[in-house]
Amino acid sequence: MSHPTQFDNVTVVCKANVYFDGKVVSHTVLMADGSKKTVGLIYPGTYTFNTDAAEEMAITAGQCKVKLAGQDKMTGYGETTAFRVPAKSSFEISVESGICQYICSFVK
Repeated sequence: MSHPTQFDNVTVVCKANVYFDGKVVSHTVLMADGSKKTVGLIYPGTYTFNTDAAEEMAITAGQCKVKLAGQDKMTGYGETTAFRVPAKSSFEISVESGICQYICSFVK
């Protein structure tokens, strides 16, 4: 799976979304078609996120492990892989070392 290396003709919200004392940071990207994405970094640690909308998380660099709500075990993801999270759900994401970079697309 290949992920974009850049987005053209977009609006970037300058104020960062900062979570877990700066260990997860993203910026919102508003696409020309009206859709929204976030592009961010996850530093080492384990974090739990709740979702309002369905999301697809594409890993663009680094590695992480993810456990979706209702699952018993973590699944590994690396560069060029992605996972989906249902709306009104949650997921736990863990980065053991380095920085995990991602693109989060909000699925309608």
